[in-house]
Parts: sequence; structure tokens; C-alpha cells
Amino acid sequence: MFEEFKRAMSSEFEMTDIGLMSYYLSIEVKQMEEGIFISQENYAREVLKRFNMSNCKPVNTPVVGRIKLSKFEEGGSVDATLFGV
Repeated sequence: MFEEFKRAMSSEFEMTDIGLMSYYLSIEVKQMEEGIFISQENYAREVLKRFNMSNCKPVNTPVVGRIKLSKFEEGGSVDATLFGV
């Protein structure tokens, strides 16, 4: 199915297949059988270095880490106006 899509797109547009994505817009992307994992660790380190904060002490944040997101999960409605949308 995916190969058919690539062929159809290549017939319409000039394209180059560069394989699996590993980095995009400062986001590291790891595509594995278990899922797709994204990280901005390297970008965060670059920002800390730019502002001479490489030796700062980390603190915990109130965000749940390593949460698995799925498009199939049910969720409550969100008021988009709260986010300036």
C-alpha cells in the first residue's frame, strides 16, 4: 500500500526517497516496531549551551513522562480558545 502511494506521488511530483526520517525541525525521530518516538534532547542541550547554561541544575516538571499517545484513545473535548486557536 505504501509503495503504491510512493509510486503515485513520484509520477505526479519530483521526489527522492531518502528512507526513514531521523531528524526533522530539531526533533529526533526514532521509528521502531513498537511505535514512533520523538525527542528534543539535543535541541535543548544546544539552547542551554547558547545561553551559557550547560552546567545548570535540572529540576522536575509537572509533566507525565514517557506517556504513550494513540490516535485510537478516547478523550474529552478541548476548548481550543484556551490555546489561542
